[in-house]
Amino acid sequence: MVYLFLADGFEEVEALTVVDVLRRAGVRLQTVSIMKDLTVTGAHGVAVVADDLFEDVDSARGEMLILPGGGPGTKRLLAHEGLQSVLAEFAAADKWIAAICAAPMVLARNGLLKGKKATIYDGMEAELADADYRREDVVRDGKIISSRGPGTAMAFAFTLAEILMGNDVAGRVRAEMLL
Repeated sequence: MVYLFLADGFEEVEALTVVDVLRRAGVRLQTVSIMKDLTVTGAHGVAVVADDLFEDVDSARGEMLILPGGGPGTKRLLAHEGLQSVLAEFAAADKWIAAICAAPMVLARNGLLKGKKATIYDGMEAELADADYRREDVVRDGKIISSRGPGTAMAFAFTLAEILMGNDVAGRVRAEMLL
């Protein structure tokens, strides 16, 4: 199972592009609200109904965690103690963790990017002081994947599809989407 975490103020393009591409590829993905309600409102007013609430998810079953960005959403992800614990558990178990836009800040502040290649939204490079910052659309270092922002969401989503389902499946979905 793959879990994508949503908080009020998430960046819609980053979250929904990933959900769409991964589900087209056949990935079992659940959207998870860290709010008190299943309905989560993005940074641009788009309301999304998550599949589950954080407290109802058995994260131990997960193979990948995904954090979309968006300034207000990222701050809420960072403040959620339960999510910080799950991130630490995934890192300790060497499981996949992916973050886009401002969300790599959550990984950095939890010490998960120390000495690793990573990227983040332009202007936030100081958040990656302990990382090996790269100004690339998508950066993979071990089991950590990071990406820069809304304009790189499709590349980020297809990188995740390739990791989870292989190049053939990702290539088929690319062709079906006319990419």
